[in-house]
Amino acid sequence: MEVKTVGVYGAGMMGRGIAQVALEGGYDVVLYNHRTPTLEKGLAGIKKNFDKKISKGKITAEQAEGWLGHLKTTTDLNDLADVDIVFEAMVENMALKKEAFAKMAPVIKPEAIFVSNTSSLSITELAAASQRPEKFLGMHFFSPVPAMKLVEIINAYDTSEDTIETGKACACAP
Repeated sequence: MEVKTVGVYGAGMMGRGIAQVALEGGYDVVLYNHRTPTLEKGLAGIKKNFDKKISKGKITAEQAEGWLGHLKTTTDLNDLADVDIVFEAMVENMALKKEAFAKMAPVIKPEAIFVSNTSSLSITELAAASQRPEKFLGMHFFSPVPAMKLVEIINAYDTSEDTIETGKACACAP
């Protein structure tokens, strides 16, 4: 599956980091959070990271501006409807994560892949809550996401091979 648009559910430290590396990888990104202050803080964090890279001469202001032009921030879950892959980046709480995937399932297009950034919870159990276990992965990004080039990919019991390959491709994007 070709991924063009990435969704990120959660704009805290991990979510904004995933959103940033997706932007740098050339994807359109929809960053969702149900709380406006968290969403605003997430956007400010991405801009701050880009400003640091500019000041160190690693990127230009034009690059940062271009990437930010591919970012949409939202508090409306329906704005995730057309993403190709969505990364959940919430606190490590099984009940909250299951609830989030259950909410996303009827909204996000059926062919989209769901990903959890969990480092300790059962991917198979979360996959069941998504109502599409064959299109579910765990992708554990290490913190801080923009600095750590390591991503652990974990399949659920029913994860398809295509889903795994798509996850690998997204993790290795430039």
